[in-house]
Amino acid sequence: PLPPSTLPPLDAEGLLALYREMVVLRRVEELAAKAYTLRKILGFCHLYIGQESVAVGAAASTRGDYWITSYREHGHALAKGVPAREMMAELFGRATGSSKGQGGSMHIFDERHRFMGGYGIVGGHVPLANGVGWAIRARGEDAVCVCFFGDGASNQGAYFEALALAQLYKLPVVFICENNFY
Repeated sequence: PLPPSTLPPLDAEGLLALYREMVVLRRVEELAAKAYTLRKILGFCHLYIGQESVAVGAAASTRGDYWITSYREHGHALAKGVPAREMMAELFGRATGSSKGQGGSMHIFDERHRFMGGYGIVGGHVPLANGVGWAIRARGEDAVCVCFFGDGASNQGAYFEALALAQLYKLPVVFICENNFY
């Protein structure tokens, strides 16, 4: 028999809670877009608009696990539990940000929430997920590393190598492709 599900109940109340979480992600991203156009956020600002359901759905079953992602990580950070104020402070480069203002829009990190960060090189973070998987195994933790990437990363050599090694060594890594149609 299958182990019991760790998902929230998918009754009307549970579905409404997931929907509300998706709306929060969308509204925060809309505020980030506005701040970027007003030049309050400097550098790059890659939004997660349109993909909210992926992060919220994954978060419903992986709260205690590690996450690593690409540079469109605002929604991932929020879904993983990084407070919106800390995430926005990070975008603004403030010391009250989750990475003390050092990461900016593309490199949010929050150890407390096991959010291992967003990375700016397309597909470059996929092998890093294996490193997190090795650490999980070495520590004997009951966890996995959830690695999000866009389909544009799937033609990188490091991507294929990472998937092959994860399978070969049976690493506790879950790879989630967010199809951006690239």
